[in-house]
Amino acid sequence: MHSYDYGLILAFFALVLLPAPWLGRFYYKVMEGQRTWLTPVMGPVEKVCYRIAGVDPGIEQSWQKYTLALLVFNLMGFVLLFAILLLQQYLPLNPQQLPGQEWTQAFNTAVSFVTNTNWQSYSGEATLSYFSQMAGLTVQNFVSAATGLAVLVALCRGISRRSAHTLGNFWVDMTRATLYGLLPLCVVLALFLVWQGVPQTFAHYVNAVTLQGVDQVIPLGPAASQIAIKQLGTNGGGFFGVNSAHPFENPTAWSNLFELASIILIPVALVFTFGHYVKDLRQSRAIVACMLALFLIGGGTALYAEYQPNPALNSPLVEQTAPLEGKEVRFGTTGTVLWTETTTSASNGSVNGMHDSLNPLTGMVALVNMMVGEVIFGGVGAGLYGMLLNVLIAVFLAGLMIGRTPEYLGKKLQAKEVQLLVVTLLVMPVGVLVLGSIAAVLPSAVASVSNPGPHGFSQVLYAFTSASANNGSAFAGLNANTPFYNLMLGLGMLIGRFGYILPVLALAGSLAQKKSAPIGQNSFPTHGPLFVALLTMTILLVGGLTFLPTLALGPIAEQLTPGF
Repeated sequence: MHSYDYGLILAFFALVLLPAPWLGRFYYKVMEGQRTWLTPVMGPVEKVCYRIAGVDPGIEQSWQKYTLALLVFNLMGFVLLFAILLLQQYLPLNPQQLPGQEWTQAFNTAVSFVTNTNWQSYSGEATLSYFSQMAGLTVQNFVSAATGLAVLVALCRGISRRSAHTLGNFWVDMTRATLYGLLPLCVVLALFLVWQGVPQTFAHYVNAVTLQGVDQVIPLGPAASQIAIKQLGTNGGGFFGVNSAHPFENPTAWSNLFELASIILIPVALVFTFGHYVKDLRQSRAIVACMLALFLIGGGTALYAEYQPNPALNSPLVEQTAPLEGKEVRFGTTGTVLWTETTTSASNGSVNGMHDSLNPLTGMVALVNMMVGEVIFGGVGAGLYGMLLNVLIAVFLAGLMIGRTPEYLGKKLQAKEVQLLVVTLLVMPVGVLVLGSIAAVLPSAVASVSNPGPHGFSQVLYAFTSASANNGSAFAGLNANTPFYNLMLGLGMLIGRFGYILPVLALAGSLAQKKSAPIGQNSFPTHGPLFVALLTMTILLVGGLTFLPTLALGPIAEQLTPGF
């Protein structure tokens, strides 16, 4: 590694960690309807939205009504996006006259963007019109991220409120999350990306002739606006097929740095938002410490693996250097590894390199980051409510060890809460192990695998892990654009999204109704180094016990294969 590699890493952490406390307080004030510096601008717009939708912002909902509103909204979004993708050729802003998607691919794409997964089994510039990109994908990039933020806020209220029967109003939370939480940051980032060279135009694709005399079509489009929300909303779906490796999506070192930092900026800030809800920022610092520890363990392992020479080239006649095959050569090995670690730690499927070319150990790190439920920062809202589920599990285990009824911030965890936690523990195993095992034995599904042996198994394992974790990144090498994979991966995305959201909202409703006991000297502290260590071990042990056998068949077996 060179000095600029260390500079990139330090700049990345500075851009993420320094503004996070301030931004977290801002989100708390926004979601609770308090006045902020944006209120004079967005306040009138917010009121117009309520008036058009017929929503009374003063009326709160029970967890059941909150859940119903969320499900209805997401169902409507799916139906609308599905129709746009199917009927694309009849809709405006289609200068290339692109046809509609085949129905299983349209189903997969619609589910993918509604669930904040953004898995893409197609190349955007060759498949989707400007209208589909804007009215379909970009809109869902906003509202799927806002949905995750709304669920997190509902859980924060459930933990912080006492003897309450409501969790807020879903329509109000969605509106505020979009208008205040996402839109202003996206405008700033989009303008910055346009300045760096990302196109934002409705012009036709450009026909050009290369120096070799070959005709080439250069795709354009309203890319900057979608790229801004795809990163800030932890979505990740690319406007262009090769995603953030494309020079129109990620043209410079500055765009690479700011896009990378924007991926986890909001997830880190929301940890501090939680601290404001429970009136104890020590809880926020403990959770951030656990996230950073897991991130550094995975990132350090990946960097070590990628800077090792390829054993197949172990010859005195060949200079032993870090292999660059599959890396983004403009940004170097460190730039690609840091992007891989960040996106798989968040529910962001953007890539600036080829995951299929990663060393087996690095591929395993990416898999583990997703298998633990993407709680290492994770998606907007989704990452923290996933982490809080692990916090409650760690508290429950601590209660078992000391022989006391477990409690978190004065709320006792009883049978109902523990049962809901157990349900969430089944989400990833069902999505990855059950659906993945079906794909591993069906001949038609196996035919999509490009590599035999452990690497081919890793391709299938990665696809279902990415779908169930609502990540969206691909290992590549797997032909996922088949009816089987379009439908099965779509099912995995639904399980991974709503398999968490429904128990989380039920848990929030149950906790909100409880009285809060005062925290005394005998209460288990959840803000010190001991709890951070317990929480970290809980996450690693639960993930390890669940997925170690599959990892042994894939990346571990490949790593132990001579000359992999």
